[in-house]
Amino acid sequence: MKSAKFIFVTGGVMSSLGKGISASSIGLLLECCGLRVTLQKLDPYINVDPGTMNPFEHGEVFVTDDGAETDLDLGHYERFTKAYLGKKNNLTSGKVYDSVISKEREGKFLGKTVQVIPHITDEIKSRVLALENDNDVIIVEIGGTVGDIESLPFLEAVRQLRSDLGKQNTLFIHLTYVPYVAAAGELKTKPTQHSVKELLQIGIQPDILLCRTEDKFLPEEVKRKIALFCNIEQKAVITAKDVEHIYEVPLIYKKEGLAEIIVEYLGMWTKKPDMGEWEELVRRVKNMEKTVRIAVVGKYVSHGDAYKSLHEALYHGGLAHDSSVEIKYVNSEEMDGASPDNYFSDVHGILVPGGFGERGIDGKVDATKYARENQIPFFGICYGMQLAVIEFSRNVCGIDDADTTENNGDTQNPVIDIMESQKNISEKGGTMRLGAYPCVIKPETLASSIYGIPEISERHRHRFEVNNSYREILESNGMVLCGLSPDGSLVEIMELKDHPWFVGCQFHPEFKSKPLSAHPLFRDFIRGALRYKDSLG
Repeated sequence: MKSAKFIFVTGGVMSSLGKGISASSIGLLLECCGLRVTLQKLDPYINVDPGTMNPFEHGEVFVTDDGAETDLDLGHYERFTKAYLGKKNNLTSGKVYDSVISKEREGKFLGKTVQVIPHITDEIKSRVLALENDNDVIIVEIGGTVGDIESLPFLEAVRQLRSDLGKQNTLFIHLTYVPYVAAAGELKTKPTQHSVKELLQIGIQPDILLCRTEDKFLPEEVKRKIALFCNIEQKAVITAKDVEHIYEVPLIYKKEGLAEIIVEYLGMWTKKPDMGEWEELVRRVKNMEKTVRIAVVGKYVSHGDAYKSLHEALYHGGLAHDSSVEIKYVNSEEMDGASPDNYFSDVHGILVPGGFGERGIDGKVDATKYARENQIPFFGICYGMQLAVIEFSRNVCGIDDADTTENNGDTQNPVIDIMESQKNISEKGGTMRLGAYPCVIKPETLASSIYGIPEISERHRHRFEVNNSYREILESNGMVLCGLSPDGSLVEIMELKDHPWFVGCQFHPEFKSKPLSAHPLFRDFIRGALRYKDSLG
């Protein structure tokens, strides 16, 4: 069997330089060369997965088809590439130590002192090598910044992998920073030199440097200096300059010849990267003919990464109509009984995303009511759908105390209740209804016209569902429960009869949206918002 090649992506100088975007862009470049690619994220934190983290701590939790709660970078990987990702594609220190300690308790290391080297590093290496089947290239992103104590076991593991697999099968790409100092009027290479020095101290010599800088390509003299002091070829010093939109990054790397350098260093024969489709995408992104404004109502709006996939999916929906999407983030906790007109009079659609808990719930319910009564396109996702059911129950069905048992265990009208399968679960991590589940769509509904097929598969992350005891009263008052689980026991999609575009879904469609193929619900939501805007004159 042909051996796969491994690319290890590290970052230095500081966090938030964009390792995830860079790894995704490399994956896209290699796919455009005709190679089969997968990606993996190694996260240094001790949590087993990010599922129990506050979004302010970590950003969104991205969910895969097989039910893995993962780092948001896996969302970038899926949006940029065709790779199928799952539980094997995100590894944390917590998972590594949990596995090693379990093996020690089972007696698999009898007689041995269990240590970071070799036991922890061997566990990491085995998880990386597990992705080798059916792929030409595995791109492994190591989280954190070189110099962090937490990431040392991962860096040691990949250092060992170069010795195990050989230089011809491994490549180290280091993302660093070349700042422009205005007072001196020049680009400074010293941060990059020190970052590479940190890597060299742990035994890793980078092969390629991706140099983040502002809005210009690095001059050849700067590249020459970096190459000299960092012990690499000048052609392997790649500009990673700031761009207007993240989807331009692969084109910058193509212009710098990154794909050709990678395949040369790995001893591979491929065609030149054919990025015509991606180039057309970027051209369209830069030449939008229309604009639409969407309000996103949530409690994590001050932290952009908390809704990363949602943010991108809205842009994908706009792309499908050659329309830019202006997102107006509204903090539901700050609405505090104020008139919704203050927040929504200038928007063309309202979206209430997923979430948990009672903080900010009143603002979300008020936003939902405003959209329903004013015929503004509304999209409720997961918790957003549940709150739409609560609002409808209270204000249309006349059930004044309708509520969810998530926030009010004593409610007499639990229109949203915990799923039967969740009632006896006590642990929080990895125990929700997670991953892809099928949904059957009722014909002659808005959802049916949007999807165009009778059965779909979407990704879930929730514990609570619409209480079936209230389905009859909801439907008799004009709510259409248009998407159900195959056995009919779970409500997956709802819409309203007397509204131009009011849809709620129990799943997270944003996780399956891509720039070249917008998710149907986001595509149609933006279409509805554009129609609403046109109706205003």
